[in-house]
Amino acid sequence: MAIKHADALAWSVRAAAGRQLAMSDRLHEVADVLHRLLLDAQDTAVTSETAEALLARKDTPGLRCVLLARSWAADLSTAGEIQAALDCDPDWMTTAGADRLIKQLRELATDSDHGVRDEAQRMLAPIRPREDWARGTHDQTL
Repeated sequence: MAIKHADALAWSVRAAAGRQLAMSDRLHEVADVLHRLLLDAQDTAVTSETAEALLARKDTPGLRCVLLARSWAADLSTAGEIQAALDCDPDWMTTAGADRLIKQLRELATDSDHGVRDEAQRMLAPIRPREDWARGTHDQTL
């Protein structure tokens, strides 16, 4: 039913479909529909809600879907919504969440899809391993 709702006229129905499909145990089977919802040309709320639901999975396949869509996003509003979901995930503000993100990004930095690989590498570039910060090797100047 969620796949059928992914083509609904109402943005709220498409967003609900994105949230429901993001929870699928067989993400690979609905990946094309999720990709279409992430790049929804009619309403960025669909993009945002689908991206947030995929990231809430806290797993590599969910993050991969979001990174793939980010690499395809040509519309600035859509790209911005996807980036906001990536930048504002509250789980990544915790030690465990940040460690999980870095591990997943390192894995995706060698993905077979160049878009996923590039997005993962782009996100990793400014991240210094937590261990460096814990050892006090970060720049102390302002």
